[in-house]
This record gives sequence, C-alpha cells and structure tokens, in this order.
Amino acid sequence: MTAIGTILVVDDDAAIRTVVAQSLRRIGHRVMLAATLGAAQIELASALPDVLITDVVLPDGDGLDHVAQLLRDHPRLPVIVLSAQNTLSTAVRATEAGAFEYLPKPFDLDVLASTVQGALRRGQRRQAEPLGEEDKGMPLIGRSPAMQDVYRVIARVVSNDLTVLVSGESGTGKELVARAIHELGPRRHAPFVALNMAAIPRELIEAELFGHERGAFTGAAARVAGKFEQAAGGTLFLDEIGDMPMDAQTRLLRVLQSGEFTTVGGARTIRADVRIVAATNKDLTGLVQQGQFREDLFYRLNVVPIALPALRERRQDVALLARHFLDRAVEDGLPRKSIDREGVAVLEGHDWPGNVRELENLMRRLAALGRDEWITAGELRATLGGAAPSATIGDEDLAAAVLGRLNRLAREHPAGLDDGTLHARIIGEVERPLIEATLARFQGNQLRAARALGINRNTLRKRLDTLGIGAPAARQGESD
Repeated sequence: MTAIGTILVVDDDAAIRTVVAQSLRRIGHRVMLAATLGAAQIELASALPDVLITDVVLPDGDGLDHVAQLLRDHPRLPVIVLSAQNTLSTAVRATEAGAFEYLPKPFDLDVLASTVQGALRRGQRRQAEPLGEEDKGMPLIGRSPAMQDVYRVIARVVSNDLTVLVSGESGTGKELVARAIHELGPRRHAPFVALNMAAIPRELIEAELFGHERGAFTGAAARVAGKFEQAAGGTLFLDEIGDMPMDAQTRLLRVLQSGEFTTVGGARTIRADVRIVAATNKDLTGLVQQGQFREDLFYRLNVVPIALPALRERRQDVALLARHFLDRAVEDGLPRKSIDREGVAVLEGHDWPGNVRELENLMRRLAALGRDEWITAGELRATLGGAAPSATIGDEDLAAAVLGRLNRLAREHPAGLDDGTLHARIIGEVERPLIEATLARFQGNQLRAARALGINRNTLRKRLDTLGIGAPAARQGESD
C-alpha cells in the first residue's frame, strides 16, 4: 500500500522543484517548496513535513549543515539529499549528517518516488558525526553513475563492522575502497593492514595471518605477530582472497565464526578485533562451484558486496582521474603537465586493460619524460600504441563518411537542416554499423560486445531492439 505524506522540497533550481513536485503530487503527496534555507525554515516553523528533500549547495548556506542541525531537534525526520556534487565526500557527508538517502543528480523520478515511500515507512535516521573531509583527501576519485553506486554502499558501511567483499578487475582500485572504508570509519585511528594472498607462498599464509611461535617450524627463530594481531582495533584487508589455499580458508572461516584464533604452534587464544575487507578479481561463485573455494567462507565474506567498475565502464571519469594523477605527480616533485582537449579525447577512447593503475602509470611517465608542458593527442597515441585503435585508425575515412552523409541529407532536405534532428540522424546511422561490426567481431557475444562498447548488456539489448538488429548471431554466446 502506498504511503502518503507531506514532502518539503528545498532546491534553488526552479525546474527541479517543479518536476519533483509534479511527480510527487501525481501519486498523492502534498508538496511544499522552498528555494533557500531561509524559506525552508519558514515552512518548517509552520509545520514539520513527513519527509524533507534538500539540495546541498543553496544560495544561503550548505544544505547538509542544515540537515545535521535540523535532525538534532527532529531525529526521526527522514531526509533525502540531492546533489550535483557527485563525489565520495558528498555521499559520506550526507550519510554522516543523518540523511535517510543520498541521490546524485541527475536522478530518476521513479527512484525518488520509491525512496520517498521508503522514508515514509521507516521514519527514522542513522546516528552519525559529520566528517567534513575535503574531496582532494578522498581515497577514491570519480563522478560517474557507476562510482556513485560504489560511494553509496561505502557511505552505508563505514559506521559499522560488516565484512565487505570488493570485486573487480586488476587495477580498478580495490585496495582504495578498503582504505576508504577504514579511513572514514570509527577504526580510522587504528592500523590498516593489507595482505596479498597471491604474493605469499601457500605454506606460509597461515603464519602470515595468525603469526607463529618460536620453533613452530624450521626457521621460526622467534615469535612473530600475524596480520590479525598487527591490525588489532583496525582493518585487515585480504587481497586476492580467491588465491587462498583450502586449508587456510578453513582456519579463516573458524576465525570469522568465533572471533578468536591461535598462532601457529601456539595454544593461547587471541581475540580477533579487526574489521575484514576482502577483495578478488576472480569469480568466487565459479570457484565455489568448482570446489576451489569454500561456500560457507564465501557467504561469510560476501556480507556487503561492492563491485568496482572497470575504467572503460566509467570513461567520463578518465579526464578527472588523469588530472588528479598529474597533480599528484607535482606533489612528488615532477613537472606540472596539462592535457589538451584532443588528448583527453584519446584518453577517453582508450580501453584501459590495466584500468586506473594503467592510467596512473601513464600520467606519471608522461609527467616525468614529456618535454613540453602540454600532453598532446599525438604524444598519447604514440605512447598508447595499438591498444586504442578506435582513437587512431580511420579518422580521415570516418570524417569523409560523415561529411558525405551530411551533404546527402542537405540534398534530400533542400529546406535546410535546422529542424534539430541532424545529430540524432547522424548518430543513429553511425550506431547501427558500429553495433553490428562489434557483434561480428565478437561472434555475436553480446556480453563481450557490450564491454567493448562501454555499455552494459541490458542497454545493448535495448539498442538491438530499437534498431531492429535481430540476427541470431547477435543473440548467441552469452556465457563468456
């Protein structure tokens, strides 16, 4: 059953106020509107709404500061925060201020309506203390929709000790997620300890994790504390957890179940006071099915899953990341460099098989070795080589084809091309052969084609239906 309530919407953008009000009124809510914090305070003084929806940046102040102050007096008022400042800092500040939910702009009206329903039903907030961290100090960088999903999960888990499993390709920044959870949470003043399972000999993993006593094995000349002890009170990051041998998996499971462990060769029980964040670039579900990873351990680790997108799936973040890495290079004593507009286009067209790590290494190399203060498209093409064919092959042919099509449209429409449909026509005609060629390249495998195109498979399927591309080859090979 739909809950109906009074909603106060605070946003200095008149268009957003109008659209949100129309959407909420259409489903029966009573809506009050305010363009400033001052106007909102007048509305709040006359009557407390059931839900408050507020922007962050307002003409007369910070919406999140107002939220924190308001919730001190009305702790059960659900607050939904909207913001065009789509950063991890904003997501965390919104949650820490006590917001019921944070929605980055642009947002889906159906999602907003559903969030309002949840807020009305719940009618409560989370207790938290504002951090006030600057974005430049945040471990993660990016404002794409894919990263917004990651930020929202991080913001929800920083204040508790739930176990987190981070998945993603190599180089996507899994350890940065773990550090963000640690540095933004209550364990931030205790150690952050990382252990890469793939870098430790299999026979030494248990000793690395739990420590060992003197004489426990050949070469153990003294007692050594393991990672669990070293991380006491803090966070233990277990990287490449999919490479953990089965016997060590059994001991780790026992620790997660009991919260206690013993050193190798020891008898004294030690309390495991750590938060666990694990990470993998492997398909753990597949490893479970193959009998190479314990199913019960998987469920113990996968309490809060966070899937990190590959850089090719968040191309709009590439320029922001590149500039961030160039700024960091300056802090390390390297010359300041900038990227010209054509260079940014080359970066955004690259597939980045090494993900964010590859981009960071490239920026540092160019900062150190580049002779000019500007990093150009030509320099980037030469450095990236043949790994980004879409940015380097057939530019002249493509330009000629577009020009030819434009001339043909002009002949077909002698009245002119000022009806506002030119962009859609050209893009539509380019999109069909692009999708058909990409599907053919991957033998009709939609998943691989979607990855190459930088879109998800559902989007690709919708475009196939819209464009009428329905050949059997385009529907096969879904398993890779």
